[in-house]
Amino acid sequence: MYQYTDFDRQFVRARAAQFRDQLERNLKGELGEDEFRPLRLQNGWYVQRHAPMLRVAVPYGELNSAQLRQLAVIARQLDRGYGHFTTRHNLQYNWIPLTQAADAMDLLAAVDMHGIQTSGNCIRNITCDALAGIAPDEIVDPRPYCEILRQWSTLHPEFAFLPRKFKIAMMGAAEDRAATLWHDIGLHLLKNAAGEVGFKVFVGGGMGRTPVIASPINDFVPWQQILVFIEAVVRVYNRYGRRDNAYKARIKILVKAEGQKFFDAVNAEFAAILNRDIDGGAHLVTQAELDRVSASFVLPAGIGALPAPTDSHDPVGPDATNGVAPADAHWMEQEAPVAYRRWRERNVDGHRLPGYRAVTLSLKRAGQAPGDATDVQMELAAAIAERFSHGELRVTHEQNLLLPWVRESDLFALWQAAKAAGFASPNIGFITDMIACPGGDFCALANARSIPLAEQITERFADLDEQYDIGDIDLHISGCINSCGHHHSGHIGVLGVDKDGAEWYQLTLGGSDGSTASGAAVAGKVIGPSFAADEIADAIEAVIATYRRERKAGERFIDSLRRLGTAPFRSAADAVRLATAVAHA
Repeated sequence: MYQYTDFDRQFVRARAAQFRDQLERNLKGELGEDEFRPLRLQNGWYVQRHAPMLRVAVPYGELNSAQLRQLAVIARQLDRGYGHFTTRHNLQYNWIPLTQAADAMDLLAAVDMHGIQTSGNCIRNITCDALAGIAPDEIVDPRPYCEILRQWSTLHPEFAFLPRKFKIAMMGAAEDRAATLWHDIGLHLLKNAAGEVGFKVFVGGGMGRTPVIASPINDFVPWQQILVFIEAVVRVYNRYGRRDNAYKARIKILVKAEGQKFFDAVNAEFAAILNRDIDGGAHLVTQAELDRVSASFVLPAGIGALPAPTDSHDPVGPDATNGVAPADAHWMEQEAPVAYRRWRERNVDGHRLPGYRAVTLSLKRAGQAPGDATDVQMELAAAIAERFSHGELRVTHEQNLLLPWVRESDLFALWQAAKAAGFASPNIGFITDMIACPGGDFCALANARSIPLAEQITERFADLDEQYDIGDIDLHISGCINSCGHHHSGHIGVLGVDKDGAEWYQLTLGGSDGSTASGAAVAGKVIGPSFAADEIADAIEAVIATYRRERKAGERFIDSLRRLGTAPFRSAADAVRLATAVAHA
C-alpha cells in the first residue's frame, strides 16, 4: 500500500494544525459559523442529528493494522466505542464532541490519515475494487493511478467549490466490483490491441432523486493524459453545472440535459489543454511519477507464489485458478466442520498468486448495524491482519473488511481466529450481508431509520440454511433520497420516505451495481405505494417467499425477477399492506 513521504506527512499534519486553529477561533466566536462551515466540511466534519460526525478517508480502501488500531483508539477515547464503515471506503464517527475535533485530526495524522475532502462540494475520496492488485481477472492494477489521482485532486484550487460533490471510482479488472457506472466519473483501466494502457471513461452517473447510469465519453484515454481528461470534465461541469438548486447540481443532470453538447465541450477543453501545453502546463503523468507511486504497491516482503498445499488439515476449496488437491478435497467433503466449509465457500476469494487467497471478515451480525465495528473489534481485526495478511486490510464496497494476503495453508487457522473474534459469519453475498446507511438514528437528512429494519431482516433470516436456500441477493437500505445505502442498485432496495412526520419505506426491485453476477448497472423499479414501518419487513419477506415458490432449479433471485417481471412480487407485497389494513380495521 502507499507509503507516505516526508512531504505527505508534513502536509497532513500541517492541515490538522490549521484545522485546530480554525476550530479554536470558531469556539471563541472569532470565526463565524458561515465562515467555519466550509472549512470543517473540507476536513470531513458534519453536524448531524445528535452530534458532529467525522468522516475519515480510507483512500481506495487500503488500511494497515496500525491505522486500524488508531481508529479504535479514537472510537474508544473520543467517540462512544465504535465506528461505521461506508460503501465508499470511509469510516464515520457519530459522537465526537466538536471541542475534541482537533484532537481526532491529530490522532489521524499520526498514522497518515485524515478527513480531507470526505465532504463538501469537491472531488471526494477515490474508490476502487477491494481486490485491486490481487484479483485473478485483473488487467491493470488501479491503485497507483488512484493514488496519483488522489494527490492531484486534494485541495485542487480550481475544484474546491464545485456545484456539488464529485465522486470518482476506478476498476482495472474484467468484472466491475467498484460500481463505477454509479459515479460522477467511472474509470475502466484496459489495454488496447498494441498492449498500451489507457482508460475508458464514463461520466454522469449517480443515485439520489434522479438515478442515472454513467455514459461512455471516451473509449481510450492514454494513462499519461488521464488527469488532463478528468480536468476537462470537471472544468466543464464547474463552468456550466447549476448552482441555484442543490437537487439539480450534480453532473448527471448536466449530462442528461446537454447530452452530446456536454461531450463536445469536454473534448474541446481536453484538446485545448493539450494543445497549449507549450511549457509543460498540462498535468501529464510521467513514467517517472508512475514508477515512484507504483513502488509502494509491490508485493509485501516474503510474499511470492507458493506450491500447492498438501496438508489435509488446511484444505483449499475449488476455484477458477487452482482446484483442490485430492487429499484436501476428501477432507473438505468428509471431515472438515460444516461451518468451515460454508465459510470457505462464501468468505474466501481467488487470488492472482498461486498459494494465496483473499478473505472477507464479515461485519454483519445480529445486534449490530451493518458496517459498524467496535473499538475491540477493530483491534481484533488488526491483530488478525498482522497474523495472517502482513498487516494489511481493505474496506469493501459492501461494508466489510478484506484480508488480501492470506496463505492457503493458513485458512483453517484464520477461520478459527475469525470465528473467535465474531468475523466468520459465512453470509457474504446473502440477504444478511446487506448494505445500509446509518439512517435516521444519526443522520439529520434521513426521513426514516435504516438500522432497525436491518436488524429485523437479520433476525428473520438468521437461519443459515435458509440463507443458503435463498442464495445470492443484494439488499440495500437508504434512510433518505441521498442514497448513501445505494438502494437504487439493490436487487431489493429500500428507501426511507417521510409522510406527515411518520416513517415509511419505498420498495424497489431489480437494481444492479454492474457486477458480473448482477448484470448491467440499472436502477431498481418502485413497486407500488410505500409501506409503513411495521409493514416493510413483512413485505420483503413476502417478496422472498414468492421467489422461493416461483423459481426454477438453480435460478437466483435476480434471474427469477427478470424472467417473471415485478408483478407477482408486487402482488405479494401488496397483500401485506392489505392484511395490515384489515387488522387495523
